[in-house]
Amino acid sequence: MAIERRREAGGGGRPLPEENGSVPGAAAPPPGPPPAGAAEIQAVPPPAAACSPLLLDYDGSVLPFLGGLGGGYQRTLVLLTWVPALFIGFSKFSDSFLLDQPDFWCRQADGQGNWSVAPGHGNRSGNSSIFPPAALPTPVAGNASECDCHEWHYRIRAGLVQNVVSKWDLVCDSAWKVHIAKFSLLVGLIFGHLITGCIADWVGRRPILLFSVIFILIFGLTVALSVNVTMFSTLRFFEGFCLAGIVLSLYALRIELCPPAHRFMITMVASFIEMAGQFLMPGLAALCRDWQVLQAVIICPFLLMLLYWVIFPESLRWLMATQQFEASKELILQLTRKNRMNAESDIKGVVPELEKEITRRSKKVCIIKVVGTRNLWKNIVVLCVNSLTGYGIHHCFAKSMMGHEAKMTITQNFYADYYTMAGIALASCLAMCPVVGFLGRRGGLLLFMILTALASLLQLGLLNLIGKYSQLPDSGMSDSVKDKFSTAFSIVGMFSSHAVGSLSVFFCAEITPTVIRWLHLIPHRGDFQQASHHMSCICSQHGMI
Repeated sequence: MAIERRREAGGGGRPLPEENGSVPGAAAPPPGPPPAGAAEIQAVPPPAAACSPLLLDYDGSVLPFLGGLGGGYQRTLVLLTWVPALFIGFSKFSDSFLLDQPDFWCRQADGQGNWSVAPGHGNRSGNSSIFPPAALPTPVAGNASECDCHEWHYRIRAGLVQNVVSKWDLVCDSAWKVHIAKFSLLVGLIFGHLITGCIADWVGRRPILLFSVIFILIFGLTVALSVNVTMFSTLRFFEGFCLAGIVLSLYALRIELCPPAHRFMITMVASFIEMAGQFLMPGLAALCRDWQVLQAVIICPFLLMLLYWVIFPESLRWLMATQQFEASKELILQLTRKNRMNAESDIKGVVPELEKEITRRSKKVCIIKVVGTRNLWKNIVVLCVNSLTGYGIHHCFAKSMMGHEAKMTITQNFYADYYTMAGIALASCLAMCPVVGFLGRRGGLLLFMILTALASLLQLGLLNLIGKYSQLPDSGMSDSVKDKFSTAFSIVGMFSSHAVGSLSVFFCAEITPTVIRWLHLIPHRGDFQQASHHMSCICSQHGMI
């Protein structure tokens, strides 16, 4: 099954000894000239003595010897990679609450006090309507005369009494600073994926995980103590950077712990737990009431991950891939003790082979060598483009459904909008499980790509046709019909494009060799598209080109 999928992903050719390409090209070549289809990441120059093929066949030799996913210790490690997904979900969706744009009015005196704050009408978290109460004046429209105010009154819809916007009056001429704050977190995630991922392939997953946990605690808790929006945005960049290191390390560890047949479901469970954090976030915000308390509550659970340095070992697959056989032997012996296995179960002689190769120097692979491969680099490029396209068009569908203006939502309710977006993502993940089970990775990806393309074409073509005929007096069509069709196509598009992005990232993770595993997370979660959206908002509101 693993060899068959490698042929499917890599375009044919001789399969490598290790399904994930742990040390591509390290196995002894067959006598005679190498076949044309065997191009993978080659060592330059090739080693004088090739490594044992038994040690390179991790899924066929090493993992079965350790009991596969059936080993009790391996199951515990997989469970430990799931638990932080809840905290990650809180962090990723915190912007919707910390930086939600509230309704606001200027405090005006009527001779007896500030009449815009009527007795008993404070900022109530349960009132989510975008329209103000009857006792309050009409919200500010945003022109220069109406923005000439020294003190504002806010009504926050996101369950908090005070958030970042109301703390530092980020409205009217200062509204662009909200996009700066959101932009900084996304840019931190992008740079974090690139930098920590590259380092993790050189020094290991475990050190990067510990480094990211320590610094997200430092920067995340300092965010709650910010004294101005500049400090807040700067610290959010570093928080996003460290959060990307945690996401990447756990994703790689999760993939490398499991045999190929169980990887997809293990990954999907983590996605469901992360979405649970998204669904629980409104309740957490309502309990905290203040943005500083909410930020601290989101970050403090990462303290538990400091114990991972003692509990969690380095990825054995990565150690074998980089030919660190002495550390691999120690970890294998530790795993056999934890799983209460005896030496007789080593039928293929993995430990004796390790002892023969224990003096071999460790080996790292440079990313530039991917360019010299025949099919691998093409597959990686195609899947990265698919992921970027999927998450990018998902953002476009979301804007089409919610409207281009912040106040023009389909339900005019913050919580309904929030749970609509979360529900579509959940439905997409639920649909992926049976589809991938029946059609496989490639077939499921193709199906969701077709659905995304159809939704996009129908929204562009059919809606223009409806708009054309709705202008005729006897057509019986109205703008409301067009809006309903647009909403329906947007929901279908968001549903399918979310699956395209997620499957592309996962598929890329499977075909990418262990020694350059970070490549699959370059377009992860559509951070590029969201960052570009906030940059365009900054340019339009602040007058930049």
